[in-house]
Amino acid sequence: MPIPIFDPFHTPGGALKRVPLLKAAVAFIAAVCLCLCGLLYLQLEQSRRYDLESARVASANLTRAMAQQAQDTFLQTDLVLASLADWMQIDGFGPALQPRLQATFSRRVQSLEQLHGLFLFDKHGQWVITSFENLHRGPGIADREYFTFHQQNASLIAHIGPAIRSRQNGEWIIPVSRRLNDQDGNFQGVLLAGIKMSYFDQFFKSFSLDDKGEMVLALSNGILLARRPFDEAKIGRSLLQDPVFQHESQSITSDNTAIRSVVDGVLRLYDHQHLQAYPLVVTAAMSEEAILASWHDRAFQSILIVALVVLGICLFGWVFLRQVRNSERIEADLRKAQEALELIATHDSLTGLANRRLFERALDIEFGRGARQRSPLSLVMVDIDFFKRYNDTYGHVAGDHCLAEMAKVLKSCCHRKADLAVRYGGEEFAVLLPDTNLQGAMALAEQIRQRVIDTHITHSGSPIGYLTVSLGCYAFVPSSLDSIEVFIQRADAALYQAKHGGRNRVAALSSEGGLDPLERSDR
Repeated sequence: MPIPIFDPFHTPGGALKRVPLLKAAVAFIAAVCLCLCGLLYLQLEQSRRYDLESARVASANLTRAMAQQAQDTFLQTDLVLASLADWMQIDGFGPALQPRLQATFSRRVQSLEQLHGLFLFDKHGQWVITSFENLHRGPGIADREYFTFHQQNASLIAHIGPAIRSRQNGEWIIPVSRRLNDQDGNFQGVLLAGIKMSYFDQFFKSFSLDDKGEMVLALSNGILLARRPFDEAKIGRSLLQDPVFQHESQSITSDNTAIRSVVDGVLRLYDHQHLQAYPLVVTAAMSEEAILASWHDRAFQSILIVALVVLGICLFGWVFLRQVRNSERIEADLRKAQEALELIATHDSLTGLANRRLFERALDIEFGRGARQRSPLSLVMVDIDFFKRYNDTYGHVAGDHCLAEMAKVLKSCCHRKADLAVRYGGEEFAVLLPDTNLQGAMALAEQIRQRVIDTHITHSGSPIGYLTVSLGCYAFVPSSLDSIEVFIQRADAALYQAKHGGRNRVAALSSEGGLDPLERSDR
């Protein structure tokens, strides 16, 4: 049975607990860093969504304001046209009434800021009356889209046509026109109000919008009427193939989404709304770059701060792990030193066998176990014959070598882990055999005696010319009343019997105190 040795540095499970400590430290540091990065990501993502949502709300408010302004503008113009059309439908616009109508046209234009002018054309597209004092009679407007529309459609509702340049002064205007019929319902002419495009341009500029933002007023069929920033080349262009307008055309009233422009590649947040009373749509767009400009600044600061914190944690963790590894190395060194000290304290330095201290501890343990289990315990005492003569003849160095060879023999004969070979003192050795009766002890003793002879160590001081040993055996079943000292004395008495019986033999003492009849020797 192995002899347990107390080691304060090698506690049960200690080796298993140290490995998880390193892993736990690394996992903890990694978890803290990941949590910080995760929290930063969640915070930045939440902040980004908040900024985009705020921009969507602002964009929706902007489009509602644009839609309301556009509807009010066209409604006021339509009311003016409707009142004038009703008047002329009843009284006509003969030469006698034209001066009065011209004055009325002029007053109405002056009362509405958005109006460029009011114009009346006959059924052939020729100029009849304008709000300008000096009537400019050009080639006529029979080729204009609005004139052709009313000429071919009997509807009396207002018609909004594509933006055109006024032939009066070349200014860009948005035409709003109504058809005039005679009393029989036949086409009689067209009443036109021109809305200044500059009016919408000034209105668009009243809003705070980034340089890459966009504001658009267009017909429902996709024809561009007004835009910020103003680009004359795009006026009158169809937006039907534009991804933005295609998205708008799928919505009934209003919607917003982020779309990347195919023209300049800028990602914008678009919102659009269709006017309920007129076939018009307004669109407002803010670039995502401008929307998230402040968010990018906050994100950079937050990332920098978290990066510094993570770096600090990593540096601290690196130092901590180095300390843990150093502690492991120190503990391993201490454990080795403890094991070396334990070996020194419990084993003989010359032979490597257990010393008397370990022998006494083992005896105490085996006595208790034997008493509990009622199992036999044996002890074999071994003494080298004529060892003093050997030292005197060959010297102490040869004597030490002889003791070492004797230790090898004892180790080779102790096959069980529970067997304990001990250097008892000087040239005397002992073998403790748990769970072994007297016959087993005698057999092992005889094996040791024969193995020593087989080593053929020359000993001129011995009567037979080579090294021999004498052995004494004692075995019994210990109890709580038995004494360890008596146990050793009886084995020693058996050894005394073997030495005084002629040496080079095995003697045993029975548990009754007499000499065992199974005494063996080479004579």
